[in-house]
Amino acid sequence: MCKAYSSVISLLLISLPAYTQTTRPSYPQDYFRNPLDIPIFLAGNFGECRPGHFHSGIDIKTKGEENQPVHAAAEGYISRIKMEKGGFGHGLYITHPNGYTTLYAHLNDFSPAIQKYVRTKQYEKKAWNIDLQLSPSQFPVTKGQQVAWSGNTGASTAPHLHFEIRNTKTEHPLNPEQFGLPIVDKIPPAATEVAFYSGNIYDAESAHPHILSLQKTAVGYKPLKFKNDLHYGISKDTVLLEWGNIGLALNVDDYMNGSDNSLTFYKATIRMDDSVQVEVTLDDIGYDETRYINAYTDYRSKKQKGRWFQLFFQQPGNRLGSIYTRLNAARGLLSVEEGSTHKINISIADDMGNVSDINFYIKGAVSPLITDYPQLTPFYANKPNKFADPNVTLSLDEKQLYDDINFKFESIPFSDGYSDKYQLHYPWVPVHHYLELMVKPTRPIPFNLRQKVVLMYSDGKETEGSSAEPVDGGWYKTNVRSLGTYWLNVDTIPPVIKSMQQPGAILSKAKQITFTAKDAVTSVKRFSGYLDDSWICFEQHGNSFFYKFDEHCSKGKHILVFKAEDENGNAASQTLTFIR
Repeated sequence: MCKAYSSVISLLLISLPAYTQTTRPSYPQDYFRNPLDIPIFLAGNFGECRPGHFHSGIDIKTKGEENQPVHAAAEGYISRIKMEKGGFGHGLYITHPNGYTTLYAHLNDFSPAIQKYVRTKQYEKKAWNIDLQLSPSQFPVTKGQQVAWSGNTGASTAPHLHFEIRNTKTEHPLNPEQFGLPIVDKIPPAATEVAFYSGNIYDAESAHPHILSLQKTAVGYKPLKFKNDLHYGISKDTVLLEWGNIGLALNVDDYMNGSDNSLTFYKATIRMDDSVQVEVTLDDIGYDETRYINAYTDYRSKKQKGRWFQLFFQQPGNRLGSIYTRLNAARGLLSVEEGSTHKINISIADDMGNVSDINFYIKGAVSPLITDYPQLTPFYANKPNKFADPNVTLSLDEKQLYDDINFKFESIPFSDGYSDKYQLHYPWVPVHHYLELMVKPTRPIPFNLRQKVVLMYSDGKETEGSSAEPVDGGWYKTNVRSLGTYWLNVDTIPPVIKSMQQPGAILSKAKQITFTAKDAVTSVKRFSGYLDDSWICFEQHGNSFFYKFDEHCSKGKHILVFKAEDENGNAASQTLTFIR
């Protein structure tokens, strides 16, 4: 049988202090101004749950438009400019004399002097994606000085400004709403469901939580009914649970005046019998910690049902320490004895101090369920783990797993690739960073295709591929970031390029030229554009690649060649003639 929580907690009670508590610094108020000229309405706030990371700033709405003027939030100097296809897109960093750095992201263009400097560097390096470190003397700025225009670049799905405040020394993103920005919000958080966990949440047979819907009343939220369980029950305001160690989680959103976007809370406090057991404060999360979002939330619930349950207990392999401002010795789990009744209060506050309370009792009235299923290969949190089969090996270091798992492997006959399919556990069990995976072909790969090998992956819904490196012994190696089903194949198909302009088009009034490039198996790794045999600066946004007309394109007739190459070196090009 897979190890249950009770055996883990017995060790924690010995090794941990009775209580841990973290104090928070005070942040300067009214030092930073609104970076836009329009009122602040948020599309996203600090600490929100996002796939693979916590949201590290605030997303300020720009009225659904691009090109709102963006201003320096305080005096300082532009210390960094980064342009990338994903992530922040066009990003600008300002370092301030008070020990903080602000970031302005998803921008369109920078102010003229900055834009000219960046474009010069891009042409020097013949590269659009660029990361520039600047000295204090190059671009000093005053508070309120315009530095850019807002946009929709990078991993952005709608126009907005992503704004961050970071500790300059540690580079930790901090919660901008704690710095006194002019934000109006009088709406308290809204809790819809509370979930109860009574075992290892990654057990294949027992990982499903018991979900209790909540009802808002004049004195707070109260339990309404269980959505998915006949094992538990409710008697008036008392929730009848199985006894043992119980973990709580919430499905909760916050809203603000003037915006219909769902946000997250700022602080959540869980009390049992008036004693604080857990307190989570979302105001300081380092980039080295952000992927622990997969341990802080119920990854399976999000993967399968699309719901974010935030866990108020800390799994054994969860090294996210910054958000737990108070934590009991059992890492947030609640000890419920047979027949005992306990008062539970969950208090949820947003950044503006609006509070919602959830009140109910829990009683250890149900004997724990015992599920008997086959023992497979045990993998342990906080220890290195390795699986080896004649045709596949998987290696995990000691920081990969958030809890113990009963690792499942299955070889599935498959004739359409160069190996069988290998199920490496379940895609709803997260791993923290990249794993080394090696697969040996079960069918000969022709010599001329050995540099075109890809490792295909499926999570049961989507399929994608990544290039694989040949290594000794006939193996192919790559690094993967998910568990699921893998197999070997080859990729000889180049990206498909399409021009958004007709050949011979007259573009004297156009602002840019756009191509799309898509790869069926991997992704576009390299791209370039040559105007009359001279390199010009194309930018990328998703599958779109565009050149904004500048001084490098004169009036008259031109020949433009756009090239794209995928991860396996499959290349394509398209030639466009036009008149400027």
